[in-house]
Amino acid sequence: MPRIRPISDLRNNANEISDFCRQTREPVYITRNGSGDMVVLSIEEYERQQALIELYGKLAEAEQEVAAGAPGEDFLTVARQLREGIHGKL
Repeated sequence: MPRIRPISDLRNNANEISDFCRQTREPVYITRNGSGDMVVLSIEEYERQQALIELYGKLAEAEQEVAAGAPGEDFLTVARQLREGIHGKL
């Protein structure tokens, strides 16, 4: 269930809201005059979401390339190269 708080709570209870966001990884929705105004999110969760958006964009781009007939690479070759980059040559 979303956590909804008035904008006055952001000023009066900022530490509590910050702790909630970091501990639960959930956003807090802030209202102003009874209407939605902004969302407060921990920096870690924000960065995670931004990384996912970037990944989805790259996947969509790759799908378009494949649909357009771009040559692909062998999965086992790519996986081996990634492992070598992380663990060194096997």
